[in-house]
Amino acid sequence: MTSDISIRHEGDIAVVVPVGEMDAVASPALADVIDGLLGERPVTGIVVDLAGVGFCDSRCIGVLVAAYRQARDLGVGLRAAEPQQQVHRLFVISGIDQVIPVEDSVDEAVSLLRV
Repeated sequence: MTSDISIRHEGDIAVVVPVGEMDAVASPALADVIDGLLGERPVTGIVVDLAGVGFCDSRCIGVLVAAYRQARDLGVGLRAAEPQQQVHRLFVISGIDQVIPVEDSVDEAVSLLRV
C-alpha cells in the first residue's frame, strides 16, 4: 500500500495529513512535503496528523525527527497528532514521544502551537 499526503492550513499552522503506510517508499514524500513547508511558505507551526497512518517504520521516525529538528532550528513548532494505536506504540517504544510532542487531537496540537 502506498500513502497519500495532503496539506491544509489553519492560519499560519500547516496540518500535514499522510494516509496509508509510512514506510521506506512513502516516507521521503513526507520529508519533501515538510521541507517544502519550511522552505517556501512562512508557517509558525506544523502538525502531522497521523490518524490515517496505519503503519510507520524506522524511516518514517527518522523523517519526523529530522523534520522536528529542522523546524526547531527555524523557530517553527512541530507536533504529531492522533496516532493510531500501533503507531503510538512504536513512538513510545522508540522514545520518539520524548522528542516530538504527540497530542491526542489535531485541534489540541494546533491550539498548543498558537500559544
